[in-house]
This record gives sequence, C-alpha cells and structure tokens, in this order.
Amino acid sequence: MKDRLIILSDLWGKEKADWLTNYTRFLEPEFDIVFYDSCIIGQVDTSDYSQDHLHQQFLNGGIDLAVEYLVEKEQIPIDILAFSIGGAIAWKFGLKTGNIKSLTSVSSTRLRKETKRPKGKIELYFAEKDVHRPSIEWMENMQLDFTILSNKSHEVYREAEFARDLNKKISKQ
Repeated sequence: MKDRLIILSDLWGKEKADWLTNYTRFLEPEFDIVFYDSCIIGQVDTSDYSQDHLHQQFLNGGIDLAVEYLVEKEQIPIDILAFSIGGAIAWKFGLKTGNIKSLTSVSSTRLRKETKRPKGKIELYFAEKDVHRPSIEWMENMQLDFTILSNKSHEVYREAEFARDLNKKISKQ
C-alpha cells in the first residue's frame, strides 16, 4: 500500500496548473496522490481571475475555509506538498490538527507572518529573488529545514528542473 501525499495548489488553483504534471507524473508510482485546488477548498470566486482579487479572497477568509475543509477530510497524519498559498493552508492545518507527518512547501511567503510552528518534518523552499520570502532568522528561529534557491523567482516551482530535483528528495523521505 502506498503512502498518501496531499498536494495543495498555488493561488491559481487547477486552472493554471499544467506544471503540476512535473510532480504528479513522477510521484504517482510511489504515492497515492490527492490533489486539492486551493481556490475550490477556500471557496474563492474565480470569476475575476486576477492575482490581486484571488489573493484578497484568500486573506479575507479563504485560507481559513480551506483549513476547515482539510480538517474535515484529512483526519490522520499526512504528507503534504504545497505551493505558495497552499503552504499557508497546510501550515495552519498542521497547527490546528497536529496531523502533518511531513510538509514540503515551495514559495509559501505568507509563512513569514506565522509565530508558531506545526509539528512534523517541515522543509521549505524559497526563491532568492522573492522579495516576500521570510528572513533566514525567522526560518532558523522556527527550527525549519530550508533552501534558498539562487537567482530564482517566486514561481520557481513551475520549472521542470526544480520539480525533478524536488521529486527526488520527496521520494527519499
């Protein structure tokens, strides 16, 4: 029986997630993958599909709604791979439930606002050129494993080469 791996999308949800196949294609043989569209579980209105509009909805209750959705659906400890806003959702889910075995999160810059760390193995990836990434001091104080990706920007997770490298690390967990 394969371990379950939850994948949480970025703020664009499945609509702009062609890049996700760079992960799922490689990880599916090893894991039972469950994909959650952050827009759907956060009840975000995508009729205005602009970054600012989506972002504001997540900040104004969408993150909390997504966390509540996961609390209902995921009642045993799980492994999570999360991207951008998905990492904030996973983090808050972990704080609320303690049900994170591992969290691998990429470009989840909202985490910089957090003051408590969920239990479980946490590995964070941030792009060097992402001006909103947490400080190194914050990550060290939270006792997190982290990698700063040289010369990369926020959506580094969309790059096939990065996905290939991350998939190898996740497979070895």
